[in-house]
Amino acid sequence: MLKFQNKVALITGSGTGIGQAIAKKFTENGASVIILGRRKEPLEETEKILQEIINKSQSNAFVKIFSGIDVSEETSVTKMFDSLKESNTNVDIIVNNAGVSGPVTCFSNAPLDEFKSTVGIHLTGTFWTSVEALKVMKPGSKIITISTFFSEERPLEQRPYRFRSPYTASQGAKNRLAESMSWELKDKGIISIATNPGPVHSDRIYKTVYPKAASEFVRVSGFEDLSPAEVENVSKEILPLLGEDESVVKDGIVKAAANLAKSKGSSDEKKLVETLTALLSKIKHIAERIQQNTSKMIADEQFLSQAQVAETVLSLCDDELSKILNGKVIPGDRVFYPVKPHIAAATPVVNQPDFSSKVFVFTIDATDKTDADRAEYLAKHVESNGGKAVCLISQNTPKEFQDTISGKFHSHVVDLKNSSEVKRWFDSAKEMGKISQVIHITGKVPPISNITALSRADWDNLVDKFINTPATVIQNAFEIFVPGGGKDPRLFKDVNGTVITIGPDLPVGKKISGAERLRIEVFRGALRPFTTTVNQELSDVLKSKVRSFLVFPGTVDGKEPDNQKIGMAINYFSSEGASKSAEVTFCVDEDR
Repeated sequence: MLKFQNKVALITGSGTGIGQAIAKKFTENGASVIILGRRKEPLEETEKILQEIINKSQSNAFVKIFSGIDVSEETSVTKMFDSLKESNTNVDIIVNNAGVSGPVTCFSNAPLDEFKSTVGIHLTGTFWTSVEALKVMKPGSKIITISTFFSEERPLEQRPYRFRSPYTASQGAKNRLAESMSWELKDKGIISIATNPGPVHSDRIYKTVYPKAASEFVRVSGFEDLSPAEVENVSKEILPLLGEDESVVKDGIVKAAANLAKSKGSSDEKKLVETLTALLSKIKHIAERIQQNTSKMIADEQFLSQAQVAETVLSLCDDELSKILNGKVIPGDRVFYPVKPHIAAATPVVNQPDFSSKVFVFTIDATDKTDADRAEYLAKHVESNGGKAVCLISQNTPKEFQDTISGKFHSHVVDLKNSSEVKRWFDSAKEMGKISQVIHITGKVPPISNITALSRADWDNLVDKFINTPATVIQNAFEIFVPGGGKDPRLFKDVNGTVITIGPDLPVGKKISGAERLRIEVFRGALRPFTTTVNQELSDVLKSKVRSFLVFPGTVDGKEPDNQKIGMAINYFSSEGASKSAEVTFCVDEDR
């Protein structure tokens, strides 16, 4: 009898690539498989491959297809699991594999809709697939989540992944989500494990991520007589030519040169053909160098194959091994990548700065009274030292706490999720003087008894509150400090500006369970690698003094946060030394 005979495995994003390799490995070991994805054609091709394996092994397994499934979309996922339940199909193994590369560009230039879509597929897709799958899972079932260890190295370090800010935010949160589910599902007898395979031989890396990253390096400074915006636009046309026949490449460049000539109002298409040929060659060279540099940081200099990743997943589904590894994030990523310590405790103490003539914009998404009190304390700290506090209060903040703040400071109630509205109010705040800092208060994670019991609406609100809204505020703050910098990254060089994200807090109390901490760590886990990635882009790529800092109130042993220490952090972030700091996340209440 084959090891997984009479078992059913559901693999998301299984029409191609790693997902297909996992489906093949399961069928080779006797399992029935449910494959799903957005496109019907690759799923049908995969079905043929799997059916051949089943026929050869005579396992009597089945293959079931669900096409048109976007894991980030609520309705289609829900209907799929309802259909399985109605047909009395139990699922023994869920593999959360679906993913996208997302925008591969500096965060200041990343379209927010693409940012949110990437988070939606990687993080929300994992959450909702896992939650809905509980309808058809029994004790002994497993949830295996494929994530990346590229977002973290050791407990006090975060590995930056430049140009991949929504990806790193999603993966950091996804690792913590897998841990959290293991605590919450123990009573159901369901196991949750995450695995991080690291670099894998795939078209996504070679044809998408590496070339787009290479193109972004070129865009930052422009190329020959092309502006950054022109490099970005033309790259969309010429990157798909990589790996094609010489005649296809030549025709594609001629077409791209003609389109560029039209937009530039230039008649010298021959010169543009030469420029674009050189541009594509440079992008190819940089992409190859990225690949080579990465492989040199692996002991055997080899990326994993898709079949090796599939073998890892099967191993984690072993009944005895999965019990041992339940709740673990398995660091399959073999890349040795020495990183600086990006996380510290309290900020260095500096003399109280004079905030005269400086404007501090607070964006406040308060959950409870202590959040509102924090905003009031920090705004008073600014104004008592000569500065001007402008408070933009989320419309989602309870009315009583809106009133607490708006009665004391120059305030407006705004939709912080709406980028155009945030920009409009930031522009309005500039009329009061030069903005020195933008300080975003996320508010606390509201009381949650069980994260896997959340409704989809409640989950979406949490993702908006702790990931998408901070991203929206930070990106618009960058536009304040460097107008037009998103499209022309050269403008960032040597410019000053500070954005601070405060929260969410750790839970307070003498007896805090691991489950309680992990529910909060899902969202702190998104903000840590996101902040590290954005700051590496600012300092190392854009050569800017603009910084985005992260402050986490509270302690691991449940002590009350001290707003005075956050005020001291604001003082430090106003100092000259802050822009040179390797540390960008500060746990200000921790002793060490």
